[in-house]
Amino acid sequence: MKKLLLSFLLILLSFNTLFAQRDTDHWFAPYYSSTTGYSHALYFSTDSTTPFEVKIYSNNVVIGTVTISKGSPQTFTLGAAAIQTSAASSAATPTNIGVYTKGDKPYFCSLRAAQSAHGEIITSKGKAGIGTQFYTAYTPMTVSSSSNNFTTGIMATEDNTTVTISGYDPNVLFVNVPTPTPLTLTVSLNKGQSYILAGLGNITANSTGFIGAKIVATKPISVTNGNANGFYATTTSSDGSDLIMDQSVPLDRLGNEFAMVKSISTSTANMEGGLVIATENNTEVYLNDGATPVATLGEGDFYRILANSYISQGAGHSNIFVHTTKNAYLYQLVGAGSANNTGGYNYIPPLNCFLPRKIDEIGKINEMPGITSAITLKLNILTEVGAAVTVNGVTPTAAQGPFPLTGNSQWVTYAIQGITGNVTITSNKAVTAGVNGGYSTAGYGGYFAGFSSIPLIAKQTGECIPGIVLEVDDSYDTYQWFLNGNPIPGATSNSYTPTQAGNYTVTITVGSCLPETTPVYKVFTCLRKSTKALTVCEGYQAIVPEFTSSTQTYVPGTVTIVTPPTNGTATIDPVTGVINYTPNFSYFGPDKIVYKFCGNAPEFIDCEEVTLNLTVSASPVVNNATLRTCFLEDNPATGLFNLTVATVTSEPGVTKEYYPSPTDAVNGTNQIPNPATYIAPTGVAYVKVINANGCFKVAEITLVVFPPVKSNVLEDKIICIEDKTTLDAGPGFNAYLWSTGATTQAINGVTVGTYWVKLKTGDCTTTQTVKVYPAEQPVISNVDITNTTVTVSVVGGTDPYRYSMDNINWQDSNIFTEVPRGEGRIYVKDAYDCEPIDVQITIPNLINVITPNADGINDYIDYSALSTKNNLVFNIFDRYGSKIHQADKSNGYKWDGTTNGTKRVSTGNYWYELGWIEPNGKQTAIKYTGWIMVKNRE
Repeated sequence: MKKLLLSFLLILLSFNTLFAQRDTDHWFAPYYSSTTGYSHALYFSTDSTTPFEVKIYSNNVVIGTVTISKGSPQTFTLGAAAIQTSAASSAATPTNIGVYTKGDKPYFCSLRAAQSAHGEIITSKGKAGIGTQFYTAYTPMTVSSSSNNFTTGIMATEDNTTVTISGYDPNVLFVNVPTPTPLTLTVSLNKGQSYILAGLGNITANSTGFIGAKIVATKPISVTNGNANGFYATTTSSDGSDLIMDQSVPLDRLGNEFAMVKSISTSTANMEGGLVIATENNTEVYLNDGATPVATLGEGDFYRILANSYISQGAGHSNIFVHTTKNAYLYQLVGAGSANNTGGYNYIPPLNCFLPRKIDEIGKINEMPGITSAITLKLNILTEVGAAVTVNGVTPTAAQGPFPLTGNSQWVTYAIQGITGNVTITSNKAVTAGVNGGYSTAGYGGYFAGFSSIPLIAKQTGECIPGIVLEVDDSYDTYQWFLNGNPIPGATSNSYTPTQAGNYTVTITVGSCLPETTPVYKVFTCLRKSTKALTVCEGYQAIVPEFTSSTQTYVPGTVTIVTPPTNGTATIDPVTGVINYTPNFSYFGPDKIVYKFCGNAPEFIDCEEVTLNLTVSASPVVNNATLRTCFLEDNPATGLFNLTVATVTSEPGVTKEYYPSPTDAVNGTNQIPNPATYIAPTGVAYVKVINANGCFKVAEITLVVFPPVKSNVLEDKIICIEDKTTLDAGPGFNAYLWSTGATTQAINGVTVGTYWVKLKTGDCTTTQTVKVYPAEQPVISNVDITNTTVTVSVVGGTDPYRYSMDNINWQDSNIFTEVPRGEGRIYVKDAYDCEPIDVQITIPNLINVITPNADGINDYIDYSALSTKNNLVFNIFDRYGSKIHQADKSNGYKWDGTTNGTKRVSTGNYWYELGWIEPNGKQTAIKYTGWIMVKNRE
């Protein structure tokens, strides 16, 4: 118990100034107390003008709610069992002690503990106060007492959190930890569970041996540490003790420049001062404007700053500037009045320009649970040089500040007495503020700064994608979120909901500060749980793992069966990762497999757990069928089939699909669109018979096209154009139908023309065409006449030919001799003995001698009588074959034995050629050749 001085004297005791964080989530780890009788309450306040609800949880169960808004702070009375224990059996073991709160909007929250002689405020740092690495703190216990202790409460914010504590003096004795003390302690906690380490103050090693111990967790935790109770005055005896407690912050929230404003203690035993705890080796500590370090610390070591390090700035105002070469913890030691039993401490945030510009609002600043006596407070403000500051809208007087900070010209401090009620502090630059004061024989104080410091990303909610929401403090001016170093369009608020796994950062700006980018926050996708269905048909099923939405490829070695089937067996191919499922023999019905697999990304690996609902079904029973049809006349190799009439199964309720090949049937490709009118040659079509469960079998439909059956005796005929004939299709057909309308096997009196007959065989009818051709008439192509010999040339028709010159007497030879001069006619017929063809010929009176002497007798040859013939040609050649005369219209088809009409030729023999085309239908060529003698007489 604290030593009471004068009952009528108001002694202002200061314990633990506080540094509160405005946030949506707040965590309070429990503490181990050697002194009982405290009343506990949670205090809530906000700057939101819209009321909202805050829920209070203990052991992950809601134990109460409050509704808060600006100007309407609330308190919630907390039973001691929810936050504090004095039972040794509850130390060094997982417990369900501890509370956390959640609201939809940011708010301040503090835990206040009070009794008539002692008091404490533990201010939550919000999500900025949770992390994975901490170093412990408490005030040195300068006088041995079993009523004093150190206490460190650790609270898990997520399930399956492993916490390891190390780096303490091996001679420390923990409550409820067997001796010898192990060098490392490890514990596993779930969300909402806590672990308390405590040591009594009558053990020498416990006085400072646990200061600077290292706490490492696999997931974020909250840490509350201090003394319950403690005494740290630099005397040899104590006049009591006090509750000394504050919430710690993780390593990534630390800095290396700090300022402290002296509280209201007047003790000469160093109730004022500070405690620097190093987190790295070779950490130098500097005070105020000193150029020489006051200490060089190793990891986990501490240095105590004494009260004489404060520098007076006048008007009863003193402060200290603390600088370390590496990030460190600084806890301010505070007191009230002249007694030494009024101790307290609080974590001091590092100076930086990212502190907020407003503290709005701290509710019921001069209230403690169960305390009705008057409370006196002093408000200390720390801000940047040149800032315009107001407190509840009023600018501080010159007597209240600003005061310089020796060693750092960029910051100044204020001090205002008599603060009460709800407080709002504004500045146009970075600002933080604290109070210290007291009631009766107890006091309290605190810092309120929004805990900006180094910007860090924290989880607002959720664990992974989907569901995780990231955030940074909402006190900055601008925000830009990045994924893997690339800006995310539109992501410019203090929170962001990731949709892709990766490395997230956010760049913020505030005031005149240079832009700052947070450390990387790694976001992973959740284990996706999906449900799928599959029908197993043939007693075996290969199940290939496949992501529902991820683009990654599954890794065979990651495939595992979470829940095996109950009505079959499932094995995994170690090479491919394919799951092979076989149902039990003769089993048909439902079954289920749950399996899990992961992707092949190098870091942000997607995993999926699939619940596969199986339906083991029998396949339909099918049989092959045959369809027959007649040929199509336009394409006799094909026929028209109605595939739907093929009986391939007797099972009801099935669906049939038709395909041109078995591969198409299995794969469902190239389905026949109109199976009722399927045109195909002889071959096979395939029908896929599918039952209601999706199982199928493929049946064959053999397709038979009946080819056309034609008469093998009905052939084309050739007859004389004037004749008639008989067409006979022959026997063996079921019916006949001729193009003439006749229905008999044969038709008579058929003339030249084209005929058809429909021959019916079974159900098929073949149309056979037959032609009766006129016999081709021979053609007299040429008639050669030499003197009285006539030679006839014939083409066309069908040999052998017969020849006649009177159409009565016929000969086989084409040569006629001793043909008399004058007009004649030649007759020719071929083997068909049809009406003969004929041609008229003329055998001219050929003159063999001329005597061109102008005596009027045989002076010339004259063939003008033949001028009516077509293409009449009359040429004279000498014995050398040279043409010497050509008779034509110009010379009257005459020759008088001259060349060129003037020069007489020599007496001698000359050859002549006489020819024409007979003007008949066949244009028969007539040709005469012979010799002529010319006798020239004078």
